Amino acid sequence: MEKKNKFCQSCMMPLDKDPKGGGTNADHSISGTYCSYCYQDGKFTQPNISAKEMREFVINKMVEMKYPRFIAKFMTAGLPNLERWKTK
Repeated sequence: MEKKNKFCQSCMMPLDKDPKGGGTNADHSISGTYCSYCYQDGKFTQPNISAKEMREFVINKMVEMKYPRFIAKFMTAGLPNLERWKTK
């Protein structure tokens, strides 16, 4: 059984805030590792994005959601250490 994480291991989104309950694995089961924005049908939705690009993408999304940019930067500082980016 797949371990359930608190946050998406690609973008840091809290998995309990995912409207679909998580991404989907190749067998269409719900992923306990990645959110539905990052992972569908066992594949990353943005397979060629780098950790740095993902962090900037997330910061911009958070700013759109009215978070101050400095808070968004602080909250995403650990993104490069997530499971998806460890081997890159």
